[in-house]
Amino acid sequence: MAKKQMLSRQTAQQYEKELLDLKLVDRPAVVLRIKDARAQGDLSENAEYSAAKEEQGRIEGRIAFLEDLLKNAEIYSEEEADTSSVSYGSTVKVFDEMFEEEVVYKIVGSEESDPLSDLISGDSPVGKALLGAKVGDQVHFDTPGGTCTLKVLEITH
Repeated sequence: MAKKQMLSRQTAQQYEKELLDLKLVDRPAVVLRIKDARAQGDLSENAEYSAAKEEQGRIEGRIAFLEDLLKNAEIYSEEEADTSSVSYGSTVKVFDEMFEEEVVYKIVGSEESDPLSDLISGDSPVGKALLGAKVGDQVHFDTPGGTCTLKVLEITH
């Protein structure tokens, strides 16, 4: 059984639209390109044919990826995130004891994570430690530099 992927409702809708576009627009267009390239004759030296087949492989791979992702997705709503404890879609203000500073993270699915923008995957060490924590809790997780401790100051959505 494939691992459940956490996706926000917005991201799931974007992926569904991309999948539809790939199936209804991109796939038929590349099939037509292949048909036209075949009509040109010798396929062994036909660059257009090779490029179209390569594009077809990319499209089919992306379709398969998106279908699998959406089939195994668990959708969360940022607007409905419970603020009594950290969950997917929560925005969490924490105090980082190692660096003695306040930091704000948003807990998202791994497909949406962007650590440079403070979008932290619930599958990451920080995300795993924070999931389920309440205001006032201290959470600990291991890093290459040692154990890090965060104190949960605020939970919003």
